[in-house]
Amino acid sequence: MELSPTAKVILGFLGKGPRSGYEIKQSVEASTRFFWAASYGQIYPELRRLEAAGLVRGEAESVGARPRRVFHLTEAGMAALRAWLRGAPEVLELRHEGLLGAFFAGSLEPGERAGRFEALAEMHERRLADLEAVSDAIGSQDRHGSSYMVLQHGIAYQRWAANAGRQSARQLAAETSEEKED
Repeated sequence: MELSPTAKVILGFLGKGPRSGYEIKQSVEASTRFFWAASYGQIYPELRRLEAAGLVRGEAESVGARPRRVFHLTEAGMAALRAWLRGAPEVLELRHEGLLGAFFAGSLEPGERAGRFEALAEMHERRLADLEAVSDAIGSQDRHGSSYMVLQHGIAYQRWAANAGRQSARQLAAETSEEKED
């Protein structure tokens, strides 16, 4: 079975321990959403597909009066997760509306273009602050391992992107002021 991007997220989180679909979504929101999101509309159908393929097993549980299904990796699911993790990454896709808008900023008036890059920089600065807060909240004993390394990668990326946005805004502002002088 070829794993979809959502299947990879699900198997990865189930590799850390059993979870319900809701708990998988909460885990995504607390961690991978900064670089790989998954919605409920993707998670639940994919859980059914993975279960039909024998890669996960769902069990009914109750928490208070509320029933839920908790999913576990099967041996085949763990093998699929490990096979994916051992392989080379195949997809490099960055869906970034801020960059998309910056790409098309030439449709704005010259004096507005720098503002588009300022907004891009501000967005990255907010995300940087979010990631730094996550890093600050992590105890010193948890500052090891691949998850923490990915967090540090995210912090470095957000810092770089904010600086690049500011630099582009300054360059566009300088070009606009040169055009006005001519």
